[in-house]
Formats: sequence, C-alpha cells, structure tokens
Amino acid sequence: MHVHSGKHRLSIKMNAKTAPEKADPTIQFQNVTYGFNRSVHHKVVSDIRFSVAAGQTLVLLGRSGSGKTTLLKLINRLLVPTTGQVIVRGRPTTEWDPIRLRRSIGYVIQEAGLFPHFTVTQNIALVPTLENWDASRISSRVNELLTLVGLDPVEFASRKPHELSGGQRQRVGVARALAADPPVLLMDEPFGALDPVTRTELQREFSALARRLGKTIVFVTHDLREALLLASRIILLESGRIVADATPQEFPLIDHPEVRAFTASLSPLAGAHA
Repeated sequence: MHVHSGKHRLSIKMNAKTAPEKADPTIQFQNVTYGFNRSVHHKVVSDIRFSVAAGQTLVLLGRSGSGKTTLLKLINRLLVPTTGQVIVRGRPTTEWDPIRLRRSIGYVIQEAGLFPHFTVTQNIALVPTLENWDASRISSRVNELLTLVGLDPVEFASRKPHELSGGQRQRVGVARALAADPPVLLMDEPFGALDPVTRTELQREFSALARRLGKTIVFVTHDLREALLLASRIILLESGRIVADATPQEFPLIDHPEVRAFTASLSPLAGAHA
C-alpha cells in the first residue's frame, strides 16, 4: 500500500491477491505529466508513476476531472505525455505505430460505443476484419465470444444495437474488445450508465471473466463499491495526482482525506430511514 502525501510515502507489503512484484510490468508510467497543448503550465495529470503487472486488474478511482480517462488515453496513445513516458509491453508509446498499439488493446466505454448500422457480429468482428482474419475464423470467434459474455449467438448475432438492452450492448462491447485476443483491456466506466441491478450483475460477471482470462486490465470508475469488487489494486487520483495506491483490503484503512471521502460514500446517509 502506498499513501502519497507531498514527498512522503508509507509502504507496506501487498497481500497475495496482487500480481507478483517480480512479474514484468505490462504498463509503466514513468514520471508522466500531461498538459493541454503539451504545456507544463496547464497540467491535467502530474508526476504519475506506477506500473501494472501482467494479469493485474488496476482500478483508477477518482472524482470527475481527476485525470482518470486522461491516463487511459495516454496508454493507447490518444494522448502523448508532455514529460516522462508511458511504456506498454516494453516499448514507449511514442515508439509504437499508433494503429498497431491500439489494435493490441481492447477498449470498452460507457454505452459500449457500438456502430449503430453494424450488426452484433459486424461490431465484434471489426478488429479481426481489419487484421485480415479469414471468414470462418471470424465466425468462430464471434460465436465463442458471444457465448463467453452470456449471449446466445443464434439469437443475438444478427441484431443491431438498437435491438439490444443496455446490459446486452455492454456485453457486446466487452466481446468486441476481446475479439482479437489483446493482452491489455482499457475500460472507461463501462457499467456507469446501467441501472443498479444490471450494473451489479455485469460487475460480478466481469470479475469472474477477468480472473478466467488473465488479461492486464486498467478500469476507470468513480464508484468505490465497483473498485473494491473488481480490483486487484486501486489507485486514487485527486486533481491529477496519485494520492493512494493499495489493494482493496488495504484501501479503506488509509488515513487520507480523499480516501475518507470515498469510504464515507459506502455508509448509509445519516438520518436515513429503512
């Protein structure tokens, strides 16, 4: 667990749920600062340092505007650091061909971001098609992934997004992200727009799926309950800086004002009646 306060950091050994520290990191942020128009005077995130081990699910937690989505965009090179560097699979993002980098990363966003004029099959098959997979391989992969995310291929493969519920669209979004079997998944509040019951169902399903697939996942949320359920490790951002870095078991015990603000959100409202 790491608690950031100025230049001081308290460290204690993480528990066994976290990926082994000796594992080669899949993603590394090395003293990264990003500012608008590449200016250090208009910083969005500052002095970001962390790594994500292979197979780990890292949750980036924070309020709106804290820099969570900016960090995701730095990973897939939609943004380039003003200073420092982001390393993905052993190579700085600035040395990757942007298209090759992004095709090696699955991306899931709120409302799924499906192409409305494509069928479910066409949406899932997008990257494999761009990668020139043959038709039989694509068909097999689509059926495999629909089954994996709990959708019957016979019933759903030919539907358009408007013919799906919100939860079904998010399942298709996850399937599309997994289509080319990328080693890394980036997920930007994927369940945030769903009703509470569907959101809880998908969180549980995704937690089991993440353990089964062993992908390296960076997951953005502002919901501490979601973070505690899904993460092997939580990083809390405040105003573009990391203020805490811990396992789910350790996170609620951290003595920091922003951590206390989030943990307080887990308690019933004072004076509320059952």
